[in-house]
Amino acid sequence: MRMSKIFSELLQRAGDLARAPVSCAAVNCSSGSATSTEKKRRVKQHRSPGWETLSWEERLADIVTPLWRLGYEEQLQWKQEQQLKILLQMSNVVGTCNKGELTFPLLPIVPSPVRDGYRNKSTFSVNRGVDGNPKTVGLYIGTGKGRNIVCVHGDHLLNMPSNHKLVGRCYEDFIRASPLKPCILFHDGGHWREITVRTNSAGSTMAIVYFHPQNLTSEELSVHKAAVVEYFTKGPGAVCQLDSLYFQESTMTRCSHKESPYQLLHGVPHIYEEILGFKFRISADSFFQVNRGAAEALYNTVAELNKACGNGTLLDVCCGTGAIGISLSSRMKKVIGVELIEQAVEDAKHNAALNGIENCEFLSGKAEVILPKLIPTLCSDGGLTAIVNPSRAGLHYRVIRALRNHSDIQRLIYISCKPEGEAMRNFRELCGKSDWQKKITGEAFTPTIAVPVDMFPHTPHCELVLVFER
Repeated sequence: MRMSKIFSELLQRAGDLARAPVSCAAVNCSSGSATSTEKKRRVKQHRSPGWETLSWEERLADIVTPLWRLGYEEQLQWKQEQQLKILLQMSNVVGTCNKGELTFPLLPIVPSPVRDGYRNKSTFSVNRGVDGNPKTVGLYIGTGKGRNIVCVHGDHLLNMPSNHKLVGRCYEDFIRASPLKPCILFHDGGHWREITVRTNSAGSTMAIVYFHPQNLTSEELSVHKAAVVEYFTKGPGAVCQLDSLYFQESTMTRCSHKESPYQLLHGVPHIYEEILGFKFRISADSFFQVNRGAAEALYNTVAELNKACGNGTLLDVCCGTGAIGISLSSRMKKVIGVELIEQAVEDAKHNAALNGIENCEFLSGKAEVILPKLIPTLCSDGGLTAIVNPSRAGLHYRVIRALRNHSDIQRLIYISCKPEGEAMRNFRELCGKSDWQKKITGEAFTPTIAVPVDMFPHTPHCELVLVFER
């Protein structure tokens, strides 16, 4: 099959951007989020002609890993083209397009050194399977609103390692033997919910079981927790060789450790991972890049892009467990990380001490609250660089205001896993005209270089590293 034909089918499945020639004029310059109609259209594009004739496994693969039919070099070429389109859209938004061309270089995408089974974290849901069994553990096809959810086993997915699949299958066997019902809809009762599996490159495995207590007494809860431990330590689930087994009682879709503590039922409280020679502690709910090998490629890319500002101060916003700051610490005079999640900050502090690093400081709280007071106190000798690595929701405009309004920040490195989303609003706020209503009045930044890094083989996604300077 010729590449052009493969791409044509791929665009139908993945809901690609417009097929018009790549230029500023061809890219939608709207920086807002997609309308409901646009989102529905994109969802429909995931379903190519003949969708109904595909097996359930093929349908799931098309949703979770839409590029799985392409060779890896073809995947990289496709992603490079998508990043170019996104950057042209950004150039339209911030007004830097020059005759339909980028005014800064887009470097070739950095490939992932590991292409299959690279995920170190997977979450399996519980719902009705293909055979109608409500105690099926896997991943969803369909939506709750459409009332057409089917839970399909993920054993065939290319991005998922075998030990994750094994834990998922064992959990399914366990809950099917349990007298308790699954919790599919909170108001319908039931107890067993999803399970999350975390692993490291050394082979350590952590599992987190999520459970809705409903009206069970503490004594009844203890019985079922003991049953989980028994199954995974002495029963058939012992084959998973869990190093950590956690249990969280939650009455909400997502619950932090502070809202409902993760209960360690068996094993060690943490697992550890090594990146670029540094060791990192991973807690039950701490953020860590899902692809270790690609994370090393990402951090090396960031280090190279910031080489000119070595021996200065690095402000790491949305620092998570401190991986970026710690990996760059030997090149910087001082690193200060800011992170919302308290547990992640505790892990970051522990990681710095674990690696004998003394020039890193980590602060817990909302960046929009901390930065306005923090930035004026920072030493700019040797240069002050900000690195931001926000979630898909992007940065709060008050964070952008604090960064842009402080003249000592001459360089900002923005890492985005979805640059076409809310990050586009941030790009406009960083590079656009002053916004007196939001009090964003500092000198505008200008994009100077962009590098995509493939963190997620077989999917349409990658990380985009953008350098802004002024």
